[in-house]
Amino acid sequence: MKTKKFCLSESQMPTQWYNIVADMPTKPLPPLNPATKQPVTKEQMSAIFAEELIDQEMSTERFIDIPEEVQEIYKIWRPTPLVRATGLEKALDTPAKIYFKNESVSPAGSHKPNTAVPQAYYNYKQGIKHLTTETGAGQWGASIAFAAKHFGIDLQVFMVKVSYDQKPYRRLMMNTWGAECVASPSTLTASGRAALERDPHCSGSLGLAISEAVEVALQHPGDTRYCLGSVLNHVLLHQTIIGQEAVLQMEMADAEPDMVIGCFGGGSNFAGISFPFLRKNFVEGKKIRMIAVEPESCPKLTRGQFQYDFGDVAGYTPLLPMYTLGHNFQPSDIHAGGLRYHGAGSIVSQLLKDGFIEAQSIPQNETLAAGILFARTEGIIPAPESTHAIAATIREALKAKEEGREKTILFNLSGNGVIDLYAYEQYLAGALKDYTPTDAEIAKTVNELEKLI
Repeated sequence: MKTKKFCLSESQMPTQWYNIVADMPTKPLPPLNPATKQPVTKEQMSAIFAEELIDQEMSTERFIDIPEEVQEIYKIWRPTPLVRATGLEKALDTPAKIYFKNESVSPAGSHKPNTAVPQAYYNYKQGIKHLTTETGAGQWGASIAFAAKHFGIDLQVFMVKVSYDQKPYRRLMMNTWGAECVASPSTLTASGRAALERDPHCSGSLGLAISEAVEVALQHPGDTRYCLGSVLNHVLLHQTIIGQEAVLQMEMADAEPDMVIGCFGGGSNFAGISFPFLRKNFVEGKKIRMIAVEPESCPKLTRGQFQYDFGDVAGYTPLLPMYTLGHNFQPSDIHAGGLRYHGAGSIVSQLLKDGFIEAQSIPQNETLAAGILFARTEGIIPAPESTHAIAATIREALKAKEEGREKTILFNLSGNGVIDLYAYEQYLAGALKDYTPTDAEIAKTVNELEKLI
């Protein structure tokens, strides 16, 4: 009988995060102060983020120790299993071997606690009493709520309104862990009120929710800080525990991936699974493909431009070098709320620019169809975000079948969809529509960026 799951013991869990910046041939460009256009300093960022997180953001060290307190909480669900998707392979009748890293087993049901726990920990160590954050589909909001409660920190979450309405149970998860959840745009902040004035029916965006959360943090510099669920270097750093475990587990399976696939919003789960394997390319000369998969309706990697942009709508964040659709881009209301972000993290953007990773975009209906096939063959109902990775995996597996070539595919199952069943209800009812922004729509928001630099 073939082994289905490859599991590490707790003693085999990595004790350091991997910082890919140390091995990148071209380092990411620095974030800039929007007023001076000079690289931001630690002092300037300290009003928003915990100091230790800023150090990690700017670090070029190859490995950074995971604090023991964080490791202990990680053990609630880590190490996570590596699973051979034999049922999916059989359904596709493919010669490809398909593996997935199952990050859906965390308390919040996604990969997000991997960074939520250290972010809450470092704020706690600094004496911070209150945290603010944004969330799209609610996976990040639930995760930071779980983590903040462990360290006795209050949390206010601005949740993108369309997801706030579509996913009430994620909101209730946050409430259960003691966090306050507010629909964004809200009337609590100047940025929220301005958005509602422009459009009273605004369904929100991650960029706008970030503006609201940062605004609140800046108003209380003594005891409040902001946390981010993706995009920034330190967030991607924390997620590399996924890929480091997967490297060990693929060795247990006596296999090496020809390609590593992850869905893409801001970059955290894609970076988490791919960066440790990309290190093999840099250090060992391997040629493993790294494929980031985004929604066709929010195509910053495949149709955006590489330039400096704000990480939020109101312009509270530093200017970040990224592939972007423009911070004023309003994504369509797809169910993969965690992927509705206008830009990509600086590290991932530089890697794409230099040709070390690839990007694909896939329409919503194809991704949900892939999710249903996966649920029916592997038993796990995947989050709408994760279905993008599954859809790309299916494309690659069918391509291997056409070519008659054995391929080994690894993808990250970034979360389960138990609280996303409304998306599946809509798909099964034939009510979901695919949307592709026009070149003119993208050009409008991208061209606005010329005045920033």
